[in-house]
Amino acid sequence: MATVLSRSAEADPDGAARVAIIDIGSNSIRLVVYQGPPRLPQVLFNEKVMAGLGRELASKGTIGADAMARARGALARFVAVVRTMGVSRLTTVATAAVREADNGHELIAHAEALGLDVTLLSGEEEARISGQGVLSGIPDADGIVGDLGGGSLELVRVAGGELCDRASFPLGVLRLAAIRERGDHTLERYVGKMLKRAGWADAGAGKPLYLVGGSWRALARLDMHITNYSLPILHQYAMTADAVARLGQTIPRLEKSWLRDVPELSNARIATLGDSAALLSTLLRCLGSETMVVSAFGLREGLLYGQLDPHQRAKDPLIVATREEGRRLGRFAEHGDLLDRWIAPLFVDEAPDLARLRHVACLLADVGWHANPEFRAERGLDAALHGNWAAIDARGRARVAQALFTSLGGGVVSPAPLPDLATADDLDMATRWGLAIRLGQRFSAGVAAPLKQSRLSLTADAVTLDLPASGAALYGETVERRHKALAAQFGRKPALTLS
Repeated sequence: MATVLSRSAEADPDGAARVAIIDIGSNSIRLVVYQGPPRLPQVLFNEKVMAGLGRELASKGTIGADAMARARGALARFVAVVRTMGVSRLTTVATAAVREADNGHELIAHAEALGLDVTLLSGEEEARISGQGVLSGIPDADGIVGDLGGGSLELVRVAGGELCDRASFPLGVLRLAAIRERGDHTLERYVGKMLKRAGWADAGAGKPLYLVGGSWRALARLDMHITNYSLPILHQYAMTADAVARLGQTIPRLEKSWLRDVPELSNARIATLGDSAALLSTLLRCLGSETMVVSAFGLREGLLYGQLDPHQRAKDPLIVATREEGRRLGRFAEHGDLLDRWIAPLFVDEAPDLARLRHVACLLADVGWHANPEFRAERGLDAALHGNWAAIDARGRARVAQALFTSLGGGVVSPAPLPDLATADDLDMATRWGLAIRLGQRFSAGVAAPLKQSRLSLTADAVTLDLPASGAALYGETVERRHKALAAQFGRKPALTLS
């Protein structure tokens, strides 16, 4: 499956390994180059070509000449790019269109002539890998993963970090128009019978449907635009069945010129929006799901996840990514973990999911230091809201953003769009995190020893900072002022003890 390429030290000066995936899909062919922590590497380069390999599959059973030519050109360019970038390992996979087309072997032969080692995935393998991708980005996912490609639809049950039942159906977005043309309700009957025969009817009752694939991400992006959603981040964006039904009714009335102005909505996806919405509504009814959660992680991320050992898979992707960001942009290595342990005694009653978000805020607490002093709070806000994070929803982003905004000098106000994304109680707690972080950073000056030698505690009437007598001089005027601000947010008095 993997092609090992020669390394270019000039192209990769920091020495970190770069890995890449070429995904030969039924609708698009994409190259993604990654670099960074194996559990959640950052995207270094991302390019796609909408080749439409599956466009003539239903009618002719082949990949069309124009699509074949575009695919060959894309693959030649992608091979040149990965060699230029110094990629050390390249994984190439092909899916439904190449698998089913009578002339699919011709494209594989061309890819192999370019030096690519192509793995032709079966439908069940596609489902498995897509499920792994969702678990990579949403580790606690519990429901049905639906990966809609150009040539097929994969379904897989995920629960408890494991993959359960999985199946592949010939319901790719490029096939849907022909089915719908047969008459009203044809698609619903067709899908219903297919799922029932495969044992998937009502399989998602009471569970969310996790959406994977560019066609469904386009629907979510359209919904965000229509509803004027405050945070246009696709990963873990949630939709209801009613929202999808409204989209299905709205799309036929929208002018193409209006759709072309929707930010980040690919023009190549506009023609299939109606078909994608129709399939999604049908699928929700057949599976019994009422909610959907978008996953920006799918087949490609699943391939990377599948290459990890169990220890690496078990790591929290959000903690891994924010720790790396703090290391890269902060001044003091590992200070975030120590800071989190130092303020933790003030929040002993917090649930584990809140403690995790507090930890994230501590890991990112120093990302604003290099910004203009007047914009450090805004830099923290931006890092939390718009960072390329996984395993965190909009409400969680808002909490971390409030903590960073406060810790970096923004005060106890909640700037837009935070009140739209989280409750007042959420933001009040996050403000406390921010004030505690702000105290810890000023008191310690970013050095480990003061935090290791001191202790914070919370009593019925005070927020107490206990110091060794030898460290009393660290409790200066600015530290005292931040201590008072933190205690006031708890409705208590500040107290200092020397031991």
